Amino acid sequence: MSTRILFLGGNGMIGSAAAAEAAAQGAEVTIVTRSEPRRTVPDGVRLLQGDVRDPESLGALLGDETWDAVVNWVAFTPRDLQGRVELFRDRTAQYVFISTCSVFGRPVPSLPITESSPRRQPVFGYGRDKVACELFLEEAYRESDFPLTIVRPFHTYDRTAIPVLSGWTAIERMRTGRPVIVHGDGTSLWTLMHSSDFARAFYPLLGNQHAVGESVNVVSGDILTWDQIHLELAAAAGVRSPQLVHRSSESIATQWPGWGEVLEHDFRHSMLFDTAKLRRLVPGFAPRVSFSEGAREIIAHHDATPDARGVSEELSAAFDRLIARP
Repeated sequence: MSTRILFLGGNGMIGSAAAAEAAAQGAEVTIVTRSEPRRTVPDGVRLLQGDVRDPESLGALLGDETWDAVVNWVAFTPRDLQGRVELFRDRTAQYVFISTCSVFGRPVPSLPITESSPRRQPVFGYGRDKVACELFLEEAYRESDFPLTIVRPFHTYDRTAIPVLSGWTAIERMRTGRPVIVHGDGTSLWTLMHSSDFARAFYPLLGNQHAVGESVNVVSGDILTWDQIHLELAAAAGVRSPQLVHRSSESIATQWPGWGEVLEHDFRHSMLFDTAKLRRLVPGFAPRVSFSEGAREIIAHHDATPDARGVSEELSAAFDRLIARP
């Protein structure tokens, strides 16, 4: 019998990739979404329209069906989880909560990050609320044997997502011979993962009883500096010698305040991960898409999609001010 999987939400970047992988592997996949899907639903996937945040109407929509795994992609606060333990305790052998590696406090006390690294996020509401969600569900696992698995992606991307804060503005500046600002000295370490690699690592966790009671960081083991990320994007865009100018996170915030918090509490810190648990649960997994390949995919998509090539003249002017002030 094929694995029966229910996605609550999950029509975004990584959810759609995971649904496509599951369907390709022969799983019976049902997606519940409140609105019309933003991305193409893979062939063979059943789509139901309903409010996943209303447990009563969701229960009525699902009837008496049961599942090998239920994946909640759209719970961001403990309120979004109210009633879910009662609804799914007897309906599924595994309840997978999609959290985030943003739950780990910065700076991390020691690298590489493991699943047992300290969770602490006093600044970003998104990470702080995901910590609260994890604690809520962990209590249900301890107190009532709720079949919980926590999955934590980190920085995932696909062809639609340029994984630098300046987005297409950076690409346009590099192509026109203008310098691009990179925070710090460009050498802090970062981890990127293509959505297709996430999906290949994620699918074998579904219905996997060895993963119940566990949290798993589903991340790439690849390590990149921020300079390398910019240089790979430049190479994909046909720019042989881009000009990268380094400025402190504090200096950048004076000219572009919107980046101040994310630089201070996130991007300026090195983030690399120990993937031993993931590799134990998914034997043989290794990423297939290098960032060189991923960068080429990103540029090709944006070059073919004019509406995706948004340039911020205000950000570009802030870059110019920063460059003029060593």
